[in-house]
Amino acid sequence: MKEDLDVRYIAVEGVIGVGKTSLCQALSKIFNARLILEEIEDNPLIQKFYGNPQRFAFQAQIFFLLSRYRQLSEKINAQQSDLFQEKIIADYMFVKDRIFANVNLEENELNLYNKIADLLEKDILQPDFVIYLQSSVDQILERIKERARSYEQGITGDYIEALCEAYNYYFFNFEKAPLLVINVSDVDFVHHPEDLHEIVTTIKKHRQGTFYFKPFGKRNLR
Repeated sequence: MKEDLDVRYIAVEGVIGVGKTSLCQALSKIFNARLILEEIEDNPLIQKFYGNPQRFAFQAQIFFLLSRYRQLSEKINAQQSDLFQEKIIADYMFVKDRIFANVNLEENELNLYNKIADLLEKDILQPDFVIYLQSSVDQILERIKERARSYEQGITGDYIEALCEAYNYYFFNFEKAPLLVINVSDVDFVHHPEDLHEIVTTIKKHRQGTFYFKPFGKRNLR
């Protein structure tokens, strides 16, 4: 069933493997919105980064920064002048790149990165509504294992934990748009419509500040 939505641009964020893309795909159908998915596998350095983070972190990060800038500029900013603006669901925010950069880059690399990011970020349209998905490190590692992307199989629990901490810190201080924080450790919105319905209902109700939401489901997220 199609649902109405009174915001134009929703971004879903969270650590690798938490379920962002699956939720965005479901929401785009429900709200009849255009789906924008991050082009991770287009980065030719991603496999090299996971194999040798110290050597390839800066190169991979700059590639991601420019790629995300290009994609959001072309697919979102260009629509601002359209008479009939369609709704948009994206599985990342531009700021995502900064979160990863703070985890992966050395101080001198981070300083240079931030100078470039500061220039680009001024041109990016910010989402009207943000959803931040949280889950346990064990659940995230299990999802990474299940989806079996070769370049992700060496990801460690320590790295996921560091990302979780960085994401939590960023969103604890987030005030740029209404924020819905959802703990998805024990729900399966892909295979159980009642879990998805509960999330959709909460999205439609929340319009101000930050709301922390834990769905009632007791199933593992798949």
